[in-house]
Amino acid sequence: ERTKRIKLGAPLERDTKMGPLVSKEQYDRVASYLDLGKKEAKVSIGGGRPKQFGKGYYLEPTIFYDVENSARIAREEIFGPVASVIPFDGESEAIRIANDTPYGLAAAVWTRDIYKAFRVVKSLRAGIVWVNHMQPTYVEAPWGGYKQSGFGRELGPWGVEEYLETKQVFVNLDESPIGWY
Repeated sequence: ERTKRIKLGAPLERDTKMGPLVSKEQYDRVASYLDLGKKEAKVSIGGGRPKQFGKGYYLEPTIFYDVENSARIAREEIFGPVASVIPFDGESEAIRIANDTPYGLAAAVWTRDIYKAFRVVKSLRAGIVWVNHMQPTYVEAPWGGYKQSGFGRELGPWGVEEYLETKQVFVNLDESPIGWY
């Protein structure tokens, strides 16, 4: 139901919530994952090409349910409007599944229990973790992933430091030597 309420459209229109994919190559790549997902998951919602768009690389948001953690649609970065829902039993299994990936850019935790949220946040191997929302970022905060999701940090002082090399310099303004010589 919620995926159907996401307004697809031209990126510059104010009420658009999701625009087209960036290129035909990316559209074809995501479409191939949708075909794969239909084989790897038990249930899917969405995933078609919206009929109202004659041109452009639009795809409906897609959700695959009952996905095994070993499935490619769960393990690979698709970079398209595709979500895989992996069932789990309990907090520790959810953390194990979330960390069982070569990537670690971002994660989201959804819970009404703030103490559980902080326990899970502490255990997740991701460079940014959102609690009860996703996607906000701030230029003054570090952005970057763990594992194979990035090298170093961008934004804030951490991003500036990525472009710097530290050097220690000591200048003796006295004409007499200092030290052992």
